[in-house]
Amino acid sequence: MRTLKVALLGCGVVGSDVAHYLAAHEPELTARIGARVELAGVAVRRADLPRPGVPSHLIAADADALVTRGDIDVVIEVIGGTDRAHDLVGKAFAHGASVVSANKALIAAEGAALHAAARAHGVDLRYEAAVAGAVPLLRPLRESLAGDRVTRVLGIVNGTTNFILDRMDSAGWDYPRALKEAMALGYAEADPTADVEGHDAAAKAAIVAGLAFDTRVRIDEVHREGISGITAADTAAARAQGCVIKLLALCDRRADGDVTVRVHPAMLPLSHPLASVRDAFNAVFVEAEAAGQLMFYGPGAGGAPTASAVLGDLVEVCRNRLAGVTGSGDTAHEQRRVRPVGDVVTRYHVTLDVADRPGVLSEVAHVLDRHGVSVESLRQERGDDGCRLSLSTHRATDAVLSSAVEALGALTAVRGVPRALRVEGA
Repeated sequence: MRTLKVALLGCGVVGSDVAHYLAAHEPELTARIGARVELAGVAVRRADLPRPGVPSHLIAADADALVTRGDIDVVIEVIGGTDRAHDLVGKAFAHGASVVSANKALIAAEGAALHAAARAHGVDLRYEAAVAGAVPLLRPLRESLAGDRVTRVLGIVNGTTNFILDRMDSAGWDYPRALKEAMALGYAEADPTADVEGHDAAAKAAIVAGLAFDTRVRIDEVHREGISGITAADTAAARAQGCVIKLLALCDRRADGDVTVRVHPAMLPLSHPLASVRDAFNAVFVEAEAAGQLMFYGPGAGGAPTASAVLGDLVEVCRNRLAGVTGSGDTAHEQRRVRPVGDVVTRYHVTLDVADRPGVLSEVAHVLDRHGVSVESLRQERGDDGCRLSLSTHRATDAVLSSAVEALGALTAVRGVPRALRVEGA
């Protein structure tokens, strides 16, 4: 029986689990592939550190030498980052190796160039693990729905922010307390910026939109907002409306063929399937013309779940190698325009603290009317030193709604900055 050699780049949380399951699942992998898979080397930055479960003779400090040996069939890249990873993946291609990656930053930034390089060298590039961990999403978009027309992808693709927002909703915590808990449990990094400011989700949204709509989406074309500005008052306001707040990745195909891709917090009705996604789980809701509504759910991060997706890709590329073929590559055969967030048609929920005096409602209504914004519902609550107005708008473009909220903030009767959240799934 033929033996296929695998090089592993990185042996952190994900890499160590990949190495573990390569050994633990060897009989199943051999049967499913039709060949043995041998771990030929593991490249790490610190070769002197102990790597439990990885034979010491496989540890290598020179990643370049490992990927350019010439006898490597598949390189698994889990080191993260872009520049160094890009260089190593390019060298792997040049030396005839297919690549499996879990690196969403690399794929979002350099996906087009990497697909072209893989095609030029007759090898495969796969990255199921780059978006939602163990949740199978990219393969269904690329293959199962290849005969359909996907119109929308709406998802929770970052477990850290979902955990934080879930705690803020279920326990009534404020953002700093929920973030501290996420750090203590290992869900958030010491520097959580990439997660809480939406950078991680934006990279994933760019990858998903590209596959779903057969076009290229650059990371700088994804509108991005994080959750660090969400307050306990926001989550309470959402609960009062029968909603929860989630950080969503939203990819839409418009009727004119253009697309919008955005990441931001939004209110979701409790009746929506994504509203019940708790803790650090991921879930993605896909809408297609023929298939209708589909939902993919599961653990979106962590060593073992991500390793599961990596090994699934490994099986595919190994089968292709044995057959002397490559799988489907870059699907970006369209050149769709990515529209700005201002063109998105959506709804807003706005909370205003105002002076308790006659005429305030008339002033608010005048501003909204001037901007062409129609109000669906309005609730007024009196306090000791003023009133709180909570209003939900009918659908309008984001640019119009944003402009109206800014104008409301300029009213002398309004105290502080109006709080505005988009409403999705309603």
